[in-house]
Amino acid sequence: MPIQQTVKLNTGAEMPVLGLGTWKSAPGEVELAVEFALKNGYKHIDTATAYANEAEVGKGIKASGVPRESFFLTTKLANNDHTRVEAALAYSLKQLDTDYLDLWLMHWPAPMLEDYSGAAKSIDWLDTWKSMVKLHKAQPEKVRAIGVSNMVPEYLERLLANSEVIPATNQIESHPSCPQEDIIEFCRSKGIIVTAYSPLGSNNSPLLANPVVTTLAEKYKVEPSNILISLQANKPGVTVIPKSVTNTRIATNLKVVELTSEEIQQLQDIGKTSPFRVCDASWTGWGSIGFK
Repeated sequence: MPIQQTVKLNTGAEMPVLGLGTWKSAPGEVELAVEFALKNGYKHIDTATAYANEAEVGKGIKASGVPRESFFLTTKLANNDHTRVEAALAYSLKQLDTDYLDLWLMHWPAPMLEDYSGAAKSIDWLDTWKSMVKLHKAQPEKVRAIGVSNMVPEYLERLLANSEVIPATNQIESHPSCPQEDIIEFCRSKGIIVTAYSPLGSNNSPLLANPVVTTLAEKYKVEPSNILISLQANKPGVTVIPKSVTNTRIATNLKVVELTSEEIQQLQDIGKTSPFRVCDASWTGWGSIGFK
């Protein structure tokens, strides 16, 4: 496990540094992955309404037999639910079969039409955030913390200027080919924890065969995936949620090594010559603002 196993949110709650991501996990696999992860040391499970797997995640939680208070649970408000925040929360709680969320995120600052056919220009994501704040204040026993996802500094500045509640976290894509250090630095300066998704660069990532990554893996006698996960876990104020549905990989991903500042820089420099993104934001209607 990481040298620092948890980080403190601006709510005072402790959030595990390492968690299990469930994006792109195929139906029929998520339940078993969640069950195995909780039984084998994971203390954070991350999902989203848009992943269409909350019910399976809930079944995996129940099957694990791990007490609900023993782990951290995150899910996200879907883009077509921006006008029905309270109903969306009730839906997620029912699907997950839980009484509360440790963290609820706005998945994207990009409200969409009911059928996802395009951006709903009449809906302002800031109004959605204000609805989430109101609900969090009214029902803290159901939503212990709220945050955002996929937000760049320009959007965060607007939010902070118009909200009395600072997001607890901002979940973003982060790996050597998409480090997004500008976002991480901004969030750190505002007391917002960053959660890195797709830390391996997603499925069949070229990062797993990158010479810098493999050389460090040989040095520390770990898998290349461990180096990529460790890169995020070594950053102050950053948590990480690698995804896997394979038991051996889920177990292996728990091992985090302490990297030197020079090694961290070597990994970060990969993006200068081999940049790529896993999650293209062009569909949101606000393009690639701030994405580097």
